[in-house]
Parts: sequence; structure tokens; C-alpha cells
Amino acid sequence: MAAVIEIAAESTAAESQRSGMRSSHIGLWLALAAVIAGYVVPTDLYLTPQDGYGYMLGIVGGSMMLALLIYPLRKRMPSLAFIGSVKLWFRIHMVLGIVGPLAILYHSNFSLGATNSNVALVCMLIVSSSGLVGRYLYTRIHHGLYGRQATLRELAGDVESLRQHSGALKMLPGLMNEVELAEQHIAAPATMVIRPLLAALRQQSETRRLTRLVRNAVAMAATRSQVLREQGERFTRVANGYVGSRLMAARRVAEFEASERLFAAWHVLHLPLFFILVIVGIVHVIAVHVY
Repeated sequence: MAAVIEIAAESTAAESQRSGMRSSHIGLWLALAAVIAGYVVPTDLYLTPQDGYGYMLGIVGGSMMLALLIYPLRKRMPSLAFIGSVKLWFRIHMVLGIVGPLAILYHSNFSLGATNSNVALVCMLIVSSSGLVGRYLYTRIHHGLYGRQATLRELAGDVESLRQHSGALKMLPGLMNEVELAEQHIAAPATMVIRPLLAALRQQSETRRLTRLVRNAVAMAATRSQVLREQGERFTRVANGYVGSRLMAARRVAEFEASERLFAAWHVLHLPLFFILVIVGIVHVIAVHVY
């Protein structure tokens, strides 16, 4: 009974994570549509940065960008627990990181202006792009956008568990060695920036190679085994499924190692970029209102 409850809980959590990811993707698509619409439509006919709604959008967007600081402060200061959980502020952080820059783009009419305005706009775009990169890397090392952090030990355990269930390949001599060689190829060292891409390409290439190898090995073994002659198609399907799972697990390990290191490097870079944006934004506001 306890096992059933545990499985149900895991299924519910997984479904919740998938729902959160779907909502996040919908939000990104809506933001992209808003950017395209703002770029295509002549917004300068309706909005001006100096007054009215255009001016208000600048205030709102700038305030949202400043509010992005609340999440790292909440994460590092337990005394701020009264304002909400870290998970809540992470979600708010994600929303503000999209809506804030969008408001500022509409404030600027998607065009360049004075030098100080251009510098502020470029800094904002750089920080926003950095945030999207960080969001992608975050999802690669967590179970979904709002899930708990995965560990390399956990992924390695998945690989080892698969290796212990290799019954489908024991009837095909030599194939296990080919699978292990393919895993080593997928996990081969590479520059961290391109390692996830290389791991994906290697996994797809090795999967195609081993699929052909399994088909040929089953056909050859069927000439010596009555069971394989009768169940060859089913056995091929099961063997290919096992091979695919093994190689995908190896790919996830390689991607995780690279993503974890890239995320650590991104974390070091993103905060200074944000503080530069804050300084440039303050200079822009002062320049606009004084001069």
C-alpha cells in the first residue's frame, strides 16, 4: 500500500512539474508574440517615452527589473521568510524577468534614442538574454523549472540500474560490449559549451548504429534458435528499447555534467551584469529628468 501511495505521489509531482513547464512555455510564446507585435506595429503613434502610458511603462518596467533583486535576497536571507517562500519568489522572478523587459521595449518603441537610452536598452537586452540562458541551464539540472535539483549520483544510479537489467542482450554475444563502447563515446570529454550538443549528436548516431547491429545480430541468431525465429521481431523491439534507454541515460549524464558547470559559470557572470544594468538604468533616469 505504501508503495502504491509513493508511486501516486511521484506521478502527481511529475504531472505538476510538467504543468508548470507547459505554463512557462506558453508564457514565453506569448512574450515572443508581444515582441513581434510591438516591432511590427508603429507603437510610436500611440506611446511616447516622455509622457502618458509610454512613460508609465518605463517606470513599471524599471521597477520590475529592480524587483528581480528580491529573489536572491530571499534565497540568502531566511529572515525574509515573511514575504513568501523561495519557490514563490523564484516564480515571480521568472515572470518579472520577461514582463519587465517587455514593458521597457514598449516604453522605447522598439527603437534607439539618445546615447544613455541606447546603453540602458542594450544592457537590459544582454541581462534578459542571460536570464533566458540561465533558465534553460536551470531546467537541465533540476526536475522541471520548479523541481528539486538532480544530482550526478542519482543519474549514475539510473545508468547502473539499467546495466543490471540487460537480459534482452545476453542472447546476443558481443552486443553488450558495443553498448558500453557507445556509452563511452557519448560521455567522451569535450568543451563544456558544446558538450551537450555533442552528447546529443553522438547518442543519435550510436542509437542508429546499434539499432542496425541489433537487427543483424537477431537475424543471425535466428538461424540457430527456434525461439528467435518465432519471436525475432518482439526481441528486436525489446533489445532496441533497452539500448535506447542505456544511451539516453549516458547522454543525460554528459549533459548534466556540462550544464552544472555552465550554470555555475553563468551564476558568477549574471549578477555583475545585473548590477551594471541597475547603475546604467539609474543614470538613464537621472539624465532624462535632469537634462
